[in-house]
Amino acid sequence: MKSRWDQCELDRVTADYAKAGVSADLAIRTYTTRILGQEPLLVLHGGGNTSVKTTMTDALGDEYEVLCVKGSGWDMGSIEPAGLPAVQLQPLAALARKEALSDEDLVAAQRRMLLDPYAPNPSIEAVLHAIIPHKHVDHTHANAIISLTNQPDGEAIIRELFPDTTIVPYVMPGFVLAQEVRRILDETPDAKHLILINHGIFTFNDDPRQSYDDMIAMCDAAEQRLARGNPRPFKGASLPGGAALAEIAPIVRGALARETEIEGRPDRWVLDFRTSGQIRHFVDGENVGDYAMRGNAAPDHSIRIKRFGMVTSPAGCDDFAENLKAAVAAFADEYIAYYQRQNARAGGGFKQLDPVPRIVYVPGLGLFGVGKTAKEASICADIAEATVDVITKAEGIGRFVTLSEDDLFDIEYWSLEQAKLAKAVEKPLNRQVAIVTGGASGLGRETAAMLRKEGAEVALFDIDSDAVARVAEEIGAMPVVCDVTDPSAVDAAVAKVVEAFGGVDILVSNAGAAFQGRMLEVDDAYFQKAFALNYWSHHYMARACVTVMRAQGTGGALVFNVTKQVLNPGPDFGPYGTSKSALMALVRQYAIEHGADGITANAVNADRIRTGLLTDAFVAERARARGVSSDEYMRGNLIRREVTGTDVAEAFLHLAKARKTSGAILTVDGGNVAAMVR
Repeated sequence: MKSRWDQCELDRVTADYAKAGVSADLAIRTYTTRILGQEPLLVLHGGGNTSVKTTMTDALGDEYEVLCVKGSGWDMGSIEPAGLPAVQLQPLAALARKEALSDEDLVAAQRRMLLDPYAPNPSIEAVLHAIIPHKHVDHTHANAIISLTNQPDGEAIIRELFPDTTIVPYVMPGFVLAQEVRRILDETPDAKHLILINHGIFTFNDDPRQSYDDMIAMCDAAEQRLARGNPRPFKGASLPGGAALAEIAPIVRGALARETEIEGRPDRWVLDFRTSGQIRHFVDGENVGDYAMRGNAAPDHSIRIKRFGMVTSPAGCDDFAENLKAAVAAFADEYIAYYQRQNARAGGGFKQLDPVPRIVYVPGLGLFGVGKTAKEASICADIAEATVDVITKAEGIGRFVTLSEDDLFDIEYWSLEQAKLAKAVEKPLNRQVAIVTGGASGLGRETAAMLRKEGAEVALFDIDSDAVARVAEEIGAMPVVCDVTDPSAVDAAVAKVVEAFGGVDILVSNAGAAFQGRMLEVDDAYFQKAFALNYWSHHYMARACVTVMRAQGTGGALVFNVTKQVLNPGPDFGPYGTSKSALMALVRQYAIEHGADGITANAVNADRIRTGLLTDAFVAERARARGVSSDEYMRGNLIRREVTGTDVAEAFLHLAKARKTSGAILTVDGGNVAAMVR
């Protein structure tokens, strides 16, 4: 493992923070926390913490000895000084000598000791940091250390490799761990560092560089010890020919979806796929059903990915879909049984979490992280990759073992984590994946932003590569450059979305253009261009998305952008009106043919919206022709109000959510008698 220490960068960070009034101690701690957190082999998604002991003044000017320790919710890799809340040191350390203290009372006590009452909760391991008699304390869940400790003879391996370290047997994180470390430090006050069995490593020193260097050196030594083992310890299985990710992902996503008690709404999940040489060696192993389901690398992983993942049949086998459904059902049954026996052991009162696996290992392909959002799925996939690394290296030198079922349940159903889950509120479109065509501008951009705000994972399709990249970054979407008039390009682009998120649930087919001209005056090429964009592109998009939706088996929503020309045609817009009229027929046909699949198909009919099609100059020209102002022209409807892009986006959003409406036209024009549906 290589050191990330950069003295020039540290000096720059310290100088910059000094200008903002941040002390040198806190600036240095911020920098060293970041370089630890940016190494995924050391820290993943909350799996570690750091602290520094210093002095600070509160709002009244009173000075205190404090512990600045990583706060709850902060990522070590990008932490700011605000993520290291200051806690009064002496009363915090004194907590370790109490005979008993619940985790809830510990959290409350730590909050009372904060210098800033609005600061985030200090780490649950703050007391442990407080009792270590050194200024800087670093704690990580290093993969290499865990690979060594998660062995039947893990303690002996550690003692041989690090004869001067202090070993702490596994106990539950929080107050009990602080008590155990207090007892050990009382007996060995000159401890140089701590290695926690099945948990990780603590290094500490008054010199921040020395504490960091010790962490890197010890983890590097552990990596070198593991490197002496077999890098490919698993015997490969005989597998059928592989299958494409874009074909397998929707099947996996559909199998994970389960019916809820609320009107049979499918409980969709977002996927994050990973593969590599190491992952393939792991999932393609003959005994993957054994070692992949022994347990997690680190105890805190159970909070994210349950006790273990689920192994499917090989990706290329003929009955993959049926086997997968059976595997999901078996996983759920086993999880419910596990919960019931452990809940009884723990005294009852726990609310069962959902029984859906958060990692799916697919022989012949790779693994999927599973989450309610793309971010959550990515976190699970990151942890899955770490799990593969730890188990592979552990098996290379011996046999991977993990904590008991009791210990894993106690972590997964930790009261502090249960409280966080109780406060979590899902957005209406969490778990759903949407595609918006023509997404880089106008109505497409408005609609995509609204879908994203409602919680959907959004892919923006547009032919303008620069614009789609810019807008996607602004709203947090996936940019996809695609010519929607090219069927092969459409199929490839939809496959990219499936590979990124696991599937598709919503299509807002918005791309279009107002091709003008009289029927006898436009040439065939121009007419064909109008139909290519305003009709055929919508069919290509719908066809590709419906294929995915049917593979998932959880329904879906198709929403198309038509025009008032469909109902109220006007002169000089023949290519536009006729191609959009064909689109309206297409909408109804999809509604008829795929209603039984739970897929709705609806259309939005909007008029007089300021977009790239209806520019200010065009509006002014139309207004002059009618002898009115631009404002009067835009408000030329029954309710005398201008219709905006946001109004139309809300209509798209409504139809994307509407589960019992299909084949409908939702008009958004302020009232136009000639364009009313009859």
